[in-house]
Amino acid sequence: MLASIVGPYKEISWIIPFWPVLVFSFIAALPGTWLCKKIALKFGAVDKPDGTVKTHKQPIAYLGGLGILLGFASGIVAGITLLEQTELFGLYLKLLVGILAGASVACFVGLVDDLFDIRPSRKILGQALAAVILLTVGIRPNLSIIFTQFGIELPATLEAILGIPVVIIFVLGATNSLNLIDGLDGLCAGVTSIITIGMLILAVHLGTWNLSSAGDPVRAIVGLGLVGATLGFLPFNKAPAKIFMGDAGSMLLGFVVAAMMILFAERQPLWWMASLMIFGLPILDTAVALVRRLLNKRPLFVSDRGHIYDQMMDRGIPLKKTVGICYILAGVYAAIGLIMCPLRHRYAAIILAVTVIISAVVIWKKGFLKMEGLRGAVKKTGLKKTANSGSSHN
Repeated sequence: MLASIVGPYKEISWIIPFWPVLVFSFIAALPGTWLCKKIALKFGAVDKPDGTVKTHKQPIAYLGGLGILLGFASGIVAGITLLEQTELFGLYLKLLVGILAGASVACFVGLVDDLFDIRPSRKILGQALAAVILLTVGIRPNLSIIFTQFGIELPATLEAILGIPVVIIFVLGATNSLNLIDGLDGLCAGVTSIITIGMLILAVHLGTWNLSSAGDPVRAIVGLGLVGATLGFLPFNKAPAKIFMGDAGSMLLGFVVAAMMILFAERQPLWWMASLMIFGLPILDTAVALVRRLLNKRPLFVSDRGHIYDQMMDRGIPLKKTVGICYILAGVYAAIGLIMCPLRHRYAAIILAVTVIISAVVIWKKGFLKMEGLRGAVKKTGLKKTANSGSSHN
C-alpha cells in the first residue's frame, strides 16, 4: 500500500509551480473581504438577530461571499496564466473558465437570496443552472467506470444522459450541505479549507501517477484557489465574526467542492469514493438534520437550531471549542478518505461502510436525533436565512 502512495511518473513536488494560485487568491480575498464589509455596513446589507435561530447579538455585515469570489477568481486567473504555454491550454482554459463561471452564478444566486430572500425553488433553479455550466464545458462523471465493475457496458449516449442528473444532484447536495453547516463563526470557511486541503492531497497523489494530463493541473488550481480564498476570508469571520459569507459564500464554496468531486470521477470509482469521504462532515450534518426532522415530524426544509454544532453549544460547549471540534471531525473524515485511496476497492468500501456505521451509532447514542427546547425551535415563516452566533444556515 505504501508503495502506491507516490507514483513513479512525477515527484510530489509537481504541484509547487502552482503556488502563485494560492498566494494570489489569498491576497485578493483578504482586502476584498474587508472592502465587502465596509460596503455592506454602508448600505445596510446586514444580518439581524431574531432571538431564535439568529442568536448573534448585533447586526453583522453580509457580502462576505463576494470577497471569497474575488479571491477564487484571482487564483483561477493566475492558474490560467501559468498554463498559457502548455500543450493542452485550450482544454485547461475551458474547464477553469467553466468552473469560475458556475461559481459566479452560484454566488450571485446566493447574494440575491441574502438581499431579497428569494423562494427556495428559485435558489434550486439557480444552482441547477450553475451545474449545467459544468456539463457544458465537459465536466461530468465517467459513469462507465462504475458500470464496468458489474460487467455492464454503458453506451456513450446513455452515459451522457445519466450524467446530467448526477452533476445536478452533486451541485445541489454540496451547495446545500455547506449552507447548512454555515452556522457558527468561522465554521463553514474553516471546514471547507480542511476539506479542500484533503482533496488537494488526493490530487497530488493522483498526479504522481500521471493518470490525467488534463485533470491534474485543473484540480490543483481549483483546490489552491479555493483554499487561498477561504483563508483570506477566515480572519474576518472567526469569532467574533465581523462579516458573514451568507448564502453567496456557502453556495459558491459548495459549487466549487462539487466540481472538484466530479473531476475525481474520471477514471477510478475509488477516487470518487475517497472525495465523498473527505466531504464527510457536511454530508453527516445534512443527513442528521433531515433524519432528525423526519423522525420528529418537523418540516424537512424549515430552519431550526438542531444541527450537530448547535446541539454541542446547547450542551454547554463554548463556541470556539465547538468550531474546533468540527475542524477535527472534518480532518478525521478527510484523513479516512485519503487512507482509502491507495487501497483496493473492496477494502475501501469496507472502510466506508464501517465509518458510516460508527458515525450513525455515535449520532444515535449521543441523542443528536432528538429535538427538544431551543434545539427544536422552528421558524414558522418558512425557509429563511438563519444564523447561530456566526453565519446563515437552514
